[in-house]
Amino acid sequence: MRKLRITPLNIVAALALAFFIVSFFQPKPISKGHVDVSSLYKMVLGALVIVAFITDMIFRFIFKELKRIWFVELFFIALTIVLFLILQK
Repeated sequence: MRKLRITPLNIVAALALAFFIVSFFQPKPISKGHVDVSSLYKMVLGALVIVAFITDMIFRFIFKELKRIWFVELFFIALTIVLFLILQK
């Protein structure tokens, strides 16, 4: 039996999956000039779940030590956030 190893990308994937599921139960705004982009946000959240899961599997395959996985995944998450903020401007 394998031990359960929680990693930062597991946490990110779980949070994104929770937001993805909650987004289906949000009421849709009904206003005259409103453009509905919620489906785009749902697709982005779904893609985030898939990418986080696949990236976590890749890091688990490459690095066997849990401490090293945590360091690399935290660095990966920080780098992703910085790149997102740079590209957002």
